[in-house]
Amino acid sequence: MKDKLIDMYKRMFSFFGPQRWWPAEDPFEIMVGAVLTQNTNWKNVEKAIRNLKERGILDIKNLYHIPEKELSYIIRPAGYYNIKARRLKALVSHIYEIYGGDISRFFSLDLPSLRSELLSIKGIGPETADSIILYAAQKPIFVVDAYTYRIMKRHGMIYDEISYDELQEMFMKNLPADVKLFNEFHALIVETGKQFCKKRPVCEKCPLNGWPKA
Repeated sequence: MKDKLIDMYKRMFSFFGPQRWWPAEDPFEIMVGAVLTQNTNWKNVEKAIRNLKERGILDIKNLYHIPEKELSYIIRPAGYYNIKARRLKALVSHIYEIYGGDISRFFSLDLPSLRSELLSIKGIGPETADSIILYAAQKPIFVVDAYTYRIMKRHGMIYDEISYDELQEMFMKNLPADVKLFNEFHALIVETGKQFCKKRPVCEKCPLNGWPKA
C-alpha cells in the first residue's frame, strides 16, 4: 500500500505541480474558510471572505460580537449562510470564551486534544476539523474528502462501507507524518477530482489513468 500511495502522489505532482494550499493570509482566515467551504465551491467562499475583509471584521473578536443574523447576510455568497453563520459563531465562541481569543493557545494543544475539541463544536465534522488542524494549526493529519473516496473507490483501493477514520488511517499508516506532504497530497487529490475524477470521469488524460500498477 505504501508504494501505491507514493506512486499516486508522484503521478499527480508530476502532472499538476505544487498546489500551495491553503490560499489565505493567516491561520484564522483558514479556519473561517474551512467552515465556509462546506457544500460549496471555493470561488463562493472567496466572495464571502472578501465581504468580511471589506467590513473589517475578519478577526476573532469582531466575529464573536457580530450578531448571527448580520453575519449570515455578509457570508451569503458561500451558500447555506444561516447554518454556516451558526457554525462559525460556535467555533469562534469556543476559542474566544475558553482561550481568550488566542488562536495560538488553542493550536498549542496536542493533535488528539485539538481534534477532540474541534469535533465537540456543533457543526464541525471530521473533514472541517482536520482541514483546520492541517492547514491552520500545521499539525500532521490527513484530510479526507469526497474526492478521496471517489478516486480510491474507482481504482479498487477501498470498499463501499469504509469510514472516514478508516480511509484516513490508510494514508496515515503508510505515509510519513509530514505536514507538507499531507497538505500537498490532499490538494492534489482535490485538483485531480475537480478536473478528471468527476461524476462522469475523464479517464484518458487523468494522471491516475492506469494506477495502481498490479
